[in-house]
Amino acid sequence: MILKELRISRHLSQEQLAQMSGLNVRTIQRIESGKNASLESLKCLAAALEVDIATLNQEKFIMNKESDSWKALPFILKCWFVLNFLQARPSRESAVRIEKIGHISGFIFCCLGTVSEPALVGGLIMLSSAYLYHWLRYQGDKYGIWYDVVTDDG
Repeated sequence: MILKELRISRHLSQEQLAQMSGLNVRTIQRIESGKNASLESLKCLAAALEVDIATLNQEKFIMNKESDSWKALPFILKCWFVLNFLQARPSRESAVRIEKIGHISGFIFCCLGTVSEPALVGGLIMLSSAYLYHWLRYQGDKYGIWYDVVTDDG
């Protein structure tokens, strides 16, 4: 079920969705964790999210590229993403990968900084860039611009 993905794509918290649908927050948490939902709960959620029940029962969330959030982004943000990812169509996976590499290498260099001052400076620069990519990933999630490939095998 794609309830969590739909909720996040609409920038809603579980509490907000519970209020909109008239359901309990615990019910939404239970459904998002994979437990079965009653037909009545599905109807309430579908009405709150303005989708049909069949959409809620999908296994994968596929972003509608007809509305293409990327095209709606301001030009300066498009430039920001392209320059930082060196991709015209950035993927969330690459953002996560770059962020992890930055944090790990930054930590290693900071540890080496106990022996060498230049290593400490390099480590701090790597950690700073990792936090920059964390912020970029947040912005990408906020604006829904990722072009991740969805496959049928997982």
